[in-house]
Amino acid sequence: MVPPSSTPPPNPQQIQQFLSSVLSQRGPSALPYSEDTKWLIRQQLLSLISNYPSLEPKTATFTHNDGRSVNLLQADGTIPMPFQGVTYNIPIIIWLMESYPRYAPAVYVNPTRDMIIKRPHPHVSPSGLVSIPYLHNWIYPSSNLVDLVLHLSSAFSRDPPLYSQRRPNPNPNPSPSPSPNPSINSSMTSTYGQHPPPPGPRVAATAAAAGYPPSPYGRVQHSQARPTSTDDAAEVYKRNAMNKLVEMVHGDIIGMRKAREVEMEGMFSAQAVLRRREEEINKGLKEMQDEKEGLEQQLQVVLMNTDVLDSWIRDNEGKIKNLGKKNNNVAVDEAIHCVDVLSKQVLDSTAADLAIEDVVYSLDKAVQDGVVPFDQYLRNVRLLSREQFFHRATASKVKEAQMQAQVANMAARISHFVS
Repeated sequence: MVPPSSTPPPNPQQIQQFLSSVLSQRGPSALPYSEDTKWLIRQQLLSLISNYPSLEPKTATFTHNDGRSVNLLQADGTIPMPFQGVTYNIPIIIWLMESYPRYAPAVYVNPTRDMIIKRPHPHVSPSGLVSIPYLHNWIYPSSNLVDLVLHLSSAFSRDPPLYSQRRPNPNPNPSPSPSPNPSINSSMTSTYGQHPPPPGPRVAATAAAAGYPPSPYGRVQHSQARPTSTDDAAEVYKRNAMNKLVEMVHGDIIGMRKAREVEMEGMFSAQAVLRRREEEINKGLKEMQDEKEGLEQQLQVVLMNTDVLDSWIRDNEGKIKNLGKKNNNVAVDEAIHCVDVLSKQVLDSTAADLAIEDVVYSLDKAVQDGVVPFDQYLRNVRLLSREQFFHRATASKVKEAQMQAQVANMAARISHFVS
C-alpha cells in the first residue's frame, strides 16, 4: 500500500522490444525457459502490463532455497486492492520460474521500509510468499497473469496482508485524502484497526529491526532494465525487425505443425487400412492352406483307388484273354466271378430283389387287365414282399461288412504310404 507513482507509464513499444530482446537471447545469458513457451510468456506479460501499467517487467537474479541463482523474468510493481470503499496499492513481485507457464509463478508481497506483513495471514507467509487457490489450481495454458492479479486483488481485499508501522497522525479525526490511492499515513491505522505503539522509542524503519524476517528480495540484484528512449534508431529498427522475424517464424512453425498433423492423420488412416488388408490376406492364406490340405487328402484317396484298380486289372487281365479265346462257348453266369463270398452274396441278394420287383410289376399289370383275381394278387404280393425284405436286409448287412473291410484296407494302405 503505497501512494500512486508519479513516473509516467512505460512505453508499450519499449516493453515489447525489451521482452523480444531478452527472450530471444541465446547462449549462457539466455533465460531458462523452453523455446516453445517463450512466445506465450511474452504475450502474457504484454497483456498484464496493458491491464496493470503499475507493474513493470524486469530480469533479476533469483536465489533458490538450495543456493542456486538463476536469471528470471519478473513483474515488479503494485496491484490495486479495494478495501472499505478505498483503493490501495499493494507492492508485489511476480517471479516467472523456470517451469512457467506450465506451472504457476511465485508471487511475493514486497513491503516497503514502513510496512510489515500481517501475521498470521491465511494467504501470505512471514517471508512474503503468497499462496492462493488460483496458484494451486494453475492449469496450463488457460491460466494467465491477468487472472492471477484479479484473484490476488480479490483475496487481499478480504484480508489485507500489510499494515503500517509508522506512528499515526496526532489529529484524532484525520480527514480522508481525496486521492483514489491515499497514502499509508492517512489511512492505514484506521483501516486495519491497529493500535498505535506506546510512547517511547519509535519503531525502526526496517522489518529486521521490528523483529520480523527480512524481505526475501534483499538478495535480488537487478541485472537488466528496459531499454530507454535514447536508443539508437538503428538498434530500434534491428529489434523491430527481430520481433517481426520471430512472429513470422512462429507463424511458419504453427503452419508446419498443422501440416504435419494432417500428414500424420493420413498416415494413421493408411496404417489402419493396411492392417485390415493384412488381416484379410492372412485369412485368405489360411483358407488356401486348409484347401490345399483337403486336396492332398483327396489326392491320396485317388491314388489308393488307382492302385486298387491297377491291381484288379492285373489280376483279371488273364481271364479276359481266356474269355476271348473261348468266346463261342462262354456261359453267361460264368462270365463274371465275384472276388469273395460277400460280393457273391450281395450280387445274389440284389438280383433276387430286382427279380421280385419285376414280378410285382407284372402282377400289377395283370390285375389291371383282369387276368388275375384280386385276392390272389394280394396273397402273391404279400409273399413276394416278405421275401424281397429279407433279400434287401441281407444286402444291407453285407454292404456294411464290406465298408468296414474297405476302411481297414485303406488304413493299412495309408500307413504304408506314410512310412
